Amino acid sequence: MYRTRGRALPHHPNNDGLIVQTKNLNVIAAFAAALALSACATGGSPGAPAASGGGAVPTTSLGQRDLTPQEKKAIVDAVAPSLRNPGAAKYRWAKFPAIVNDEMVNYCAMVDAQSPFPAYSGQQAYIVEAHMTAGRVSSAVMGLIAGGKDFAIVTKMCAKYGLDPKNAS
Repeated sequence: MYRTRGRALPHHPNNDGLIVQTKNLNVIAAFAAALALSACATGGSPGAPAASGGGAVPTTSLGQRDLTPQEKKAIVDAVAPSLRNPGAAKYRWAKFPAIVNDEMVNYCAMVDAQSPFPAYSGQQAYIVEAHMTAGRVSSAVMGLIAGGKDFAIVTKMCAKYGLDPKNAS
């Protein structure tokens, strides 16, 4: 017998409260991570038609443009907190749709930087949710950044929205 919150419980090898709590925390952490990743992976407005692959339809096919210095700064401001030495980071910028009809759009590119996790340092792919004002990126929110062996995770997420961080230059 052992006591938990004033109650005596029979001791059973499979009834270890510490192990149960740890398993519950692992389940909660996995659920939270999945929820966070699915929340940051939105590209269109609610009710937008889905492409045959199940992802959001790209916002436009009328052409692409370079980001302005102000737009790049908004994206850097979102990515920088995920880096160890953001001042030394070297960004590779992908093209951006010339015409955007949505208030938010996903953007994928790459950065060569130190990560807080050494295995991810070097080339890292990232996806941000760019908030649009008058057709320009006014701010951004980090969705996911990874390098090393997890680089492919970001690439696959970007591919769901017709984006490829390897196209950044």
